Amino acid sequence: MPERKPRADAVRNREAVLAAADRLFARSDSPQHVSMADIAAEAGVGKGTLFRGFGDRTGLILALHETRLEPIRRAVVDGPHPLGPGTPPAERAPALLDALLCFKFDHRHLSLALEEAGSGSPYGAGHYDWWHGTLRGVLEDLPGFGDGAFAAHALLAAVRADLVDHLVDRHGKSREQLRAELAAFTAKLLTGAHDVRTTHAG
Repeated sequence: MPERKPRADAVRNREAVLAAADRLFARSDSPQHVSMADIAAEAGVGKGTLFRGFGDRTGLILALHETRLEPIRRAVVDGPHPLGPGTPPAERAPALLDALLCFKFDHRHLSLALEEAGSGSPYGAGHYDWWHGTLRGVLEDLPGFGDGAFAAHALLAAVRADLVDHLVDRHGKSREQLRAELAAFTAKLLTGAHDVRTTHAG
């Protein structure tokens, strides 16, 4: 049997809920205080619509996060340079981290809400494993890099939403300052790994 398409009103309700959640998280100083009831009221739908469509609050946040992040993920999976799989790993690794940093900066409210939904840690969120595996694979494509598991964790820690929020709110860092500092940090790590490999090879 052909797959049934969602009803038009269900699609409209889903879009309204996601847009309402996005607005509320953006306006709130504490994303954890935004409730399902708040989102339902903002979207003009009943709470039952939220629970039927998303299961729970974490499911709603994840759906919103995935919707906003999907263009970047598509670019990583089959897009062009510098994110796509045809990019040399020495260029692709910094590009992946830069894309994540820009996303976290531009959607700090959403990224914080998702990390807090994972008990205050990004590691409980399902998307983290995907990004870690992707970055690890890119690092291990570097000649002689070896196991990239720990390095991928360390680099992803540099783009945690709570760190980005801290650097922006407490230290006044701009988007471009953060991008430049992340690029320098990544280059040091990759250059240092190359130097260690060269020394051991000698």
